[in-house]
Amino acid sequence: MILAGGMSRRMGTDKALLPIAGVPLIHHIYHQAAACTDAVWVVTPWGDRYRPHLPPGARILPEAIPRDGVPAGPLEALAQALPQVEATWMLVLACDLPNLRASVLSQWQAGLPRVDSAAIAYLPRSPQGWEPLCGFYHRDRALPSLQRCAATGERSLQRWLAGQTVQVIPTVDPAWLLNCNTPADWQRYGDSVTLGPVNAETDAHPAAETESKSPPHPDASSPVHKS
Repeated sequence: MILAGGMSRRMGTDKALLPIAGVPLIHHIYHQAAACTDAVWVVTPWGDRYRPHLPPGARILPEAIPRDGVPAGPLEALAQALPQVEATWMLVLACDLPNLRASVLSQWQAGLPRVDSAAIAYLPRSPQGWEPLCGFYHRDRALPSLQRCAATGERSLQRWLAGQTVQVIPTVDPAWLLNCNTPADWQRYGDSVTLGPVNAETDAHPAAETESKSPPHPDASSPVHKS
């Protein structure tokens, strides 16, 4: 599930359409996700804007927005979308992660059978907190508290997750989590050589060998944060 409902105010242009290896960023993210699952949904208020940049038949879940036309944010988008999808674990991604690779997602996916049975999510964690738009949510365990939180008007995924049991994806290279919110972020991505060049087609294939660094196998003993 790719969340593409941001206004891109700080970027000054729609960041989902920024070019990467000759294709829009949302196209690149879609293909990384599609290498891990047969079903990918794009959650957005602007389906007509993005449909031409996605494969034919791509699933788009319309995100309802308030009367003022400003989307309520990713927590509300996730609360709207999760009930519409049948899945045990749902991979949730932002649309602005240019360094993310299918091979990394597949390694994380391989760790799901060992996630604590109480955990509602399996996410990377940085010194700043959880990375809520680059990881996995257990649909049935996450949905009740997510909907209750959204009903209060809360918009922060961090504050919601602070009260939940979440398991950490271990040994995550921070470069994989680079997101681009401003022109300076995009410039830093352009200057980065950490993961090498992107091939938007071959790197979307599960067997592609395009990583300059291979992620370690998920660790069964990764910490669980319980609240």
